[in-house]
Amino acid sequence: MADKELDARGLNCPLPILRAKKTLNEMTAGQTLKIIATDPGSVKDFAAFAKQTGNELLESNEAAGEYTFLLKKAG
Repeated sequence: MADKELDARGLNCPLPILRAKKTLNEMTAGQTLKIIATDPGSVKDFAAFAKQTGNELLESNEAAGEYTFLLKKAG
């Protein structure tokens, strides 16, 4: 169960990343953020975002055109 959830459905790149970044900034280290997006580009975006920021991408799933990501805030 994630500490916070972000609904980024219907948003196109780079909005899901920007919203996730803003939400993560309000969270404490070790907390997890679940993001739901519909932009297919978000798959590689979140992988790159995790690498660049040091936040850990715990999960990346796709089902019925929705992409779900679970990020753990770096500490």
